[in-house]
Amino acid sequence: MRLTQVPKMLSVLRKDWAPSAFCISFKLETDPDILLQKADMAMQKYSMHVVVANELANYKKEVTVVTSGGKTKVCNHNKDNDVEAELVGLLVDRHSEHIKKCGSDANGALSHFI
Repeated sequence: MRLTQVPKMLSVLRKDWAPSAFCISFKLETDPDILLQKADMAMQKYSMHVVVANELANYKKEVTVVTSGGKTKVCNHNKDNDVEAELVGLLVDRHSEHIKKCGSDANGALSHFI
């Protein structure tokens, strides 16, 4: 198998294709010392709503969810499962908040035209 570098499409997605979409990026690093720095950079560079950051050494057990409001560590509390169940619950909550905000923004914008 031969892999080829492709351009990052996150900027195009956020700016042109779906500017109001709720966007999540994922960062997987081997070096824990640079993980959160790279997650913060992705938040700024690509205007992500959420970056899910994890280390290769423990990616099934622990992630850090980075948002403009801060960082939330999500850990697996059940040794039989991976961290996905807890992570999905948190992301669903963040997405619901985004939908409510977009709805109120749209209603506010619409009221200017009525």
